[in-house]
Amino acid sequence: MPNLNRNIFSLSKDKRFAIVTGILILVVCVAVFSSFAEAAVDSEVGMILNSFSFMVWGAFVMWMCAGFCMLESGSVRSKNVSLICLKNIGLYAIAGLTYYVIGYNLMYVDVNGFIGSVEFLYKPTIENTTVADGNGKSITEALSPHHSPMSLWLFQMVFLTTSLSIVSGTLTERVKIWPFFAFAILHAIFIYPVVGAWAWGGGWLYQLGFKDFAGSTVVHATGGACALAGALVVGARVGKFRKDGSVRRFPPSSIPVFTLGVFILWIGWFGFNGGSQASLGSVNSAVAMSIIIVNTNLAASAGMLVTLALSRPLIGRVDLSAVLNGTIAGLVAISAGPDILDHNLAILIGGVGGLASLVGTKFLEHLKIDDGVGAIPVHLFAGIWGTIAVCLSQQGAVFVQLIGVLSICAYAFTVAFIIWNVIDILVGARSTLESERIGLDWAVLNIQSYPEFLAMPEPHDDD
Repeated sequence: MPNLNRNIFSLSKDKRFAIVTGILILVVCVAVFSSFAEAAVDSEVGMILNSFSFMVWGAFVMWMCAGFCMLESGSVRSKNVSLICLKNIGLYAIAGLTYYVIGYNLMYVDVNGFIGSVEFLYKPTIENTTVADGNGKSITEALSPHHSPMSLWLFQMVFLTTSLSIVSGTLTERVKIWPFFAFAILHAIFIYPVVGAWAWGGGWLYQLGFKDFAGSTVVHATGGACALAGALVVGARVGKFRKDGSVRRFPPSSIPVFTLGVFILWIGWFGFNGGSQASLGSVNSAVAMSIIIVNTNLAASAGMLVTLALSRPLIGRVDLSAVLNGTIAGLVAISAGPDILDHNLAILIGGVGGLASLVGTKFLEHLKIDDGVGAIPVHLFAGIWGTIAVCLSQQGAVFVQLIGVLSICAYAFTVAFIIWNVIDILVGARSTLESERIGLDWAVLNIQSYPEFLAMPEPHDDD
């Protein structure tokens, strides 16, 4: 064995000094990082990290609006794509304003068990508006919620847009634009904030212990129930169901655009579920967020592969649309409990969610209910499954989860059914037969999405 002492002392004085200094720096770094691992950052840095997290993940969830827009645009006929784009950007603007005017107050401010404050215009605390003045007391009080109130407002608002996008997808190609926007406003006032107050705002479901981490039911099943109500009122697209009872498959305008939409949604879902951790000010929060995002990814992958494997046995062909919807169904299913520690369980939940979307699509077709993009099986059926599935990890009580699912879905469906019927009676919710046949793009907007291509004639609508 070499003589280490001799080797070290044979070095020059400068080199020995450098070695000793390096060792000391290494020891200090280990000590510092060890202290960070054992404790959270101070309150001011924690508030900055939490607020920044809400804003960044909120931008990811907003990006999901683009994903839904591309999914709908690619999966329907080219003669209706432009109006879909208008609907999706319109519902985002409507959600933002309505949630600011009254929605957030109804959902989170002074919730009495069933509903929050009936007060117009959400206002952050006075301490948060004066924090920039440098007053020590104001800074301390501003830190009390552990985040900037407006960062949380932004994050919660974009969840509302997801719920509305579900309704848009189901009713595509036949609903009128202004009646749809009217429903979007009423949904943002009377439906989403109410169920949100019950489950997330401290209301009666929250007090019962209802578990819905990122909204499998609050966001997705609610949107799916509203979509189902709209589909029953508006009816099926012309020619969707033949007289012999068979289902006509309408040609999608662009499979690549459809697929791009799903990829965008997949990325956005990392913000949807990851941001719902609601904290990034400690090591524990960072570890929890990483687990959530990995579970989200695993569930989506499982949903995709299950529908890929089962589409031929169940529907007679490898159906790319079903596979893409199965991917989203996996994401929906895991949203109620993405914080589970067992990654294998996340795979199971996502896989069954994909199966629910596949079977649910066939079930709706059997009932002659026309869902333009398959949103009801993906969001309502997979959302219900995912909310109940949190009990598999012992994070929720079966009875409480069932009460939450049934009460939220029943309320959302009933109110949406009433709203759609009132809209239909007053102004008519459905486009005219002629508008449907020539395409809503030309009938409503006097524009074509792909003017350089010749539209192919469709089979007769009444066979």
